[in-house]
Amino acid sequence: MQPAIVLSSHTMGLGVIRALGQMGVPTVVFYHEKRDMGYTSRYVQERYLVPHPAYDQDGFIAALLDHAPRFAGCPMFPTSDAALSAVSRHMDALKPHYKLGFTEWAITELFLDKKRTYALADANGVPAPKTIVPQSVAEAEQFAQQIEFPCLVKPCQSHLYYAVFKRKMVQAETAQQMVQVYLEATQAGLEVMLQEIIPGGDDCGVNYNAYFWDGEPLVEFTAQKIRNAPPTFGSPCVVLSKVIPEVLEPGRRILQAMGFYGYACTEFKRDPRDGVHKLMEVNGRHNLSTLLAVKCGINFPWLHYQHLVEGKLPQACEFRAGVYWIDLLRDVGYSVKSFRQERFGWSQYVRPYIKPHVFAILDWKDPKPFLKRSVDLVRAALKR
Repeated sequence: MQPAIVLSSHTMGLGVIRALGQMGVPTVVFYHEKRDMGYTSRYVQERYLVPHPAYDQDGFIAALLDHAPRFAGCPMFPTSDAALSAVSRHMDALKPHYKLGFTEWAITELFLDKKRTYALADANGVPAPKTIVPQSVAEAEQFAQQIEFPCLVKPCQSHLYYAVFKRKMVQAETAQQMVQVYLEATQAGLEVMLQEIIPGGDDCGVNYNAYFWDGEPLVEFTAQKIRNAPPTFGSPCVVLSKVIPEVLEPGRRILQAMGFYGYACTEFKRDPRDGVHKLMEVNGRHNLSTLLAVKCGINFPWLHYQHLVEGKLPQACEFRAGVYWIDLLRDVGYSVKSFRQERFGWSQYVRPYIKPHVFAILDWKDPKPFLKRSVDLVRAALKR
C-alpha cells in the first residue's frame, strides 16, 4: 500500500499515523521537533528530521523536494500549523510530486490568519466574540472602553506568535496590560487581536469535524470539550463524542464561505449569556483528538487517504456518542499543577477513565510514543 507522508509528529501527527496504520497504511514522517513522539510509532516506515518550517521555511520545503523522487505520488498530510503554512504557500512546487491533502494558500490564509476568519464570520452571519485588530495604541485603548476585563490578546497567526513568545495568547486583566502585550507583539512584527472572553467552563467548548467537498459536508462528527490543560485557555485534554446539532449550520456556513475542501475541525464555545455557540477558530488539518472520531467509527485520515489515492469520496455515516478521548499525561499533570483552579468533583474527574475511552498517546499495541513522551517530560522537569 502506498505510504502516507505525515508532516510533524506530535499528538496530532501521532493520531494520523495510528489512524492510517490501523488500516494497513505505512507512514513516512518528516518531523521538525525533537520533542515529537509520533515518529517512534510502530506504523512509521521511515522518519526524517527536517528544518523547522516556522524558522526555516525554505529549508523545510527543500527537504520535502529532495525526497520527492523516492515518494512520488504519496499523499501528504501536514499536522501542524507551521507545516501547513509552509506547504500551502509552496503548493505549486510540491504538486507535481505529491498528492496534497490540504488547501491552497488563498483558502489556508483565511483560517490561519484569525483576523480573516472573524471578518469572514461577521460577513456571513456566523456568531463570534467581539474582536478587533488594532492598528494603533489609540484603537486598542478605545476598544478597552467597549468591553469588560479581563479580555484576550490573541495572535492573528498562532504558530508565528508561539514561535516567538512560547504562549498561545494572553489574558489581559487591565487596559494597561492589554496595551503592553499589544506593543510587545507589534515590536516583534506580529499582528494581534483584542477579543472579549466568552464566559463558561471548559465544557462549553465544542468541535465540529467535517470532510467537505464541492461546498457540502460529506461526513460530520461533533464532540464536547470536557477539560483543557491548562484550564480555560489551554488545549483540550479530555473530549467527549456527542451529537451537537446546534453547531452543524454555523460550522457548514463558515467552511462554505471559505470555499474549504478536505478535512477541518471548527471550534465553537457556547456563550451561557445567550446560549449561542460562537466561533473560536477553524483548523484546516487533522486535529488534536483525531483518534476520538476513529474510536467512534469515523476514521477521517483513512477517508482522506482513500479520496486522495483512490478518488473515493467519503460517505456519510453515524458515529458512536459517549466515548472519551484522554491525553493522559497532560490531564494528570495539569490537574496536579492546577488543582485549586479546577472545579471537578472526584466522580467527574474519573468518569472519562471508567467509561469507554481512547488515549491520545498511550497504546499498549504501540508503546514507544508514550514511553518517549514520558521520558521527555521527566527530563524537562529535571532541567527546571
